[in-house]
Amino acid sequence: MTEIIADIELDTKGLKCPEPVMMLHREIRKMAVGEVVKVIATDPATARDIPSFCEFLPHELLRSDVVDDEYIYWLKKGQR
Repeated sequence: MTEIIADIELDTKGLKCPEPVMMLHREIRKMAVGEVVKVIATDPATARDIPSFCEFLPHELLRSDVVDDEYIYWLKKGQR
């Protein structure tokens, strides 16, 4: 697997829905189109919420992994 280089890392460990997505939304607004954010979460609801966030806004979900109890996502900011 190729490594994805993130421009920003967002640590939402320990936070519950809807906080991880709210933090992601706030952070992605500050980013330039094409930049990548890596999100680290512990809330299983992010497995549903973050892909939906990408479809709705539209940003690109580059990859998602689950390592131990952490959910890790790489998103590329879209044109919106």
